[in-house]
Amino acid sequence: MPIEALNCGRLTWTNITKATPTDIEKLGEFYTFFHPLDLEDCLSRMERPKIDEYDNYLFIVLHFPFWDSVRRISRPFEVDFFIGSGFLVTVQDGDLKPLNHLFELYKNDEEARNAHMSSGAGHLLHTIIDQLVDYIFPILGKVDTNIRSIEEGMFTDNIREVLQEISFVRRDIIALRRIIRPQLPILYNLEQVDRPFIREDLDVYFGDILDHLQKARDIVDDDAEVITGLADTIDVLAAHRINEVMRILTVISVIMLPLTLISGILGMNIPIPLQNSLHSFWITMGVMLLVSFLMLAYFRYRRWL
Repeated sequence: MPIEALNCGRLTWTNITKATPTDIEKLGEFYTFFHPLDLEDCLSRMERPKIDEYDNYLFIVLHFPFWDSVRRISRPFEVDFFIGSGFLVTVQDGDLKPLNHLFELYKNDEEARNAHMSSGAGHLLHTIIDQLVDYIFPILGKVDTNIRSIEEGMFTDNIREVLQEISFVRRDIIALRRIIRPQLPILYNLEQVDRPFIREDLDVYFGDILDHLQKARDIVDDDAEVITGLADTIDVLAAHRINEVMRILTVISVIMLPLTLISGILGMNIPIPLQNSLHSFWITMGVMLLVSFLMLAYFRYRRWL
């Protein structure tokens, strides 16, 4: 993927999507003061969220969710930031729409570029992170929609499908938790610690992003509690239906027990009453039906049926 750069006054925004070793090598040649370990982290498969501070730049690693419609799970996409006086470099390992859309907007719209990039690298960093955090909420809305769908289908006969949906949603919630929670200390650090190339008045704006991220975390935690409750409810419903089936099968087995006993006795090779009667078969069937009826009546009387 080619390296793209935007210039506005003294600020340069460099964006790299799906970086290759060649791209990172060129980046290191242009910004010779970037630490080799930071450049190496840009090529790692999944680096933990962190913030490393140097004399003339910050290296920030953040993760943001991206909905994978094939696997039906929110996958973490890593975005690496190099920010210093007069420059911002973003390296992403995926195709995050908010980041790409923002870059294309500034590239094609000079007015928007001047409005957001002329205030410095710190302001641009805030704008990018704010867009990426806001992108989380439509994904959380999808989770809420799936939960409502599960609630509507819980009391139908498709328990197997409902259980499958609960499993998918629970897995997605776990993935979102793992993505969102580690970002909170990073945003807290950006809000609280003053740095020369991030203006002091931006702490309020980073605090606003932190509030949004905490809200997203609270929504995910609430969804986790709801889906756990729904899973417990569906387990109770499934157990109840299994008990109903077992009760019916038990009643049938108990009714068949005396009938089997009668047929076994009549099948013995010994003299028995009425064995020479022309109506012995119908008499036997009548006795069996009477026994079955009496047992069913007793079960109804005891409210077992």
